[in-house]
Amino acid sequence: MVVFEKPKALTDNPLHYCPGCTHGIIHRLVAEAIDELGIRGRTIGVASVGCSVFTYNYFNVDMVQAAHGRAPAVATGVKRSDSNNIVFTYQGDGDLAAIGTAETVHSAARGENITVIFVNNAIYGMTGGQMAPTTLPGQVTQTSPYGRDVEKVGYPVKVCEMLSNVDGATYLERVAVNNVKNIKKAKEAIKKAFQNQIDGKGFSLVEVLSTCPTNWGKTPEDSLKWLEENMMPYYPLGVYKDKYAEKEAK
Repeated sequence: MVVFEKPKALTDNPLHYCPGCTHGIIHRLVAEAIDELGIRGRTIGVASVGCSVFTYNYFNVDMVQAAHGRAPAVATGVKRSDSNNIVFTYQGDGDLAAIGTAETVHSAARGENITVIFVNNAIYGMTGGQMAPTTLPGQVTQTSPYGRDVEKVGYPVKVCEMLSNVDGATYLERVAVNNVKNIKKAKEAIKKAFQNQIDGKGFSLVEVLSTCPTNWGKTPEDSLKWLEENMMPYYPLGVYKDKYAEKEAK
């Protein structure tokens, strides 16, 4: 009896992420969902630019590399070219919530039948730890050494809250991977986002609060604590929109 094994939707390539980074956990959750739904043979992933730029090396499915921020636009083309494709994007906050904001909002507004996995670690990771659109007020980064000053640079972008007002969005949920309980909830959300696409329900986005020990300047253990004490109060977990559940409730 097999108790634990690597998902078939992951390759054998070792991950390049820093120690304590939770990208690896999220990769596994996505792969498990693909395996359990039996869709690996028709799944196409769209890799973004950022720490997850090498995603195409890790998922054992067909992959496309998109220019910075353009993953939802590329995913739209891949999906529309053959509606039988199951298409997902895997994007960080610097990719999705900065240069890719327009692609994200308009893909949602059009109700594109794709699945977006949005990893939010509140900082630019790959390029050295600059302030990101999701950096918290007062958070210290390489470009905000005295903390993010909202009077000068504005407030963080709350993606789920913003998209919840977009009529074309079907399903929006924010989860975290800081402990076993939340990892299980994250898995359920990711699997539901893929199931929505299988059922033709439209645009689904799962935002995953993640750690960045290297650029936060913390140990992996302290990073998990910082996420819980700082990110989760500012970015509350939960379902922000579930159009079909709301219709059924009525």
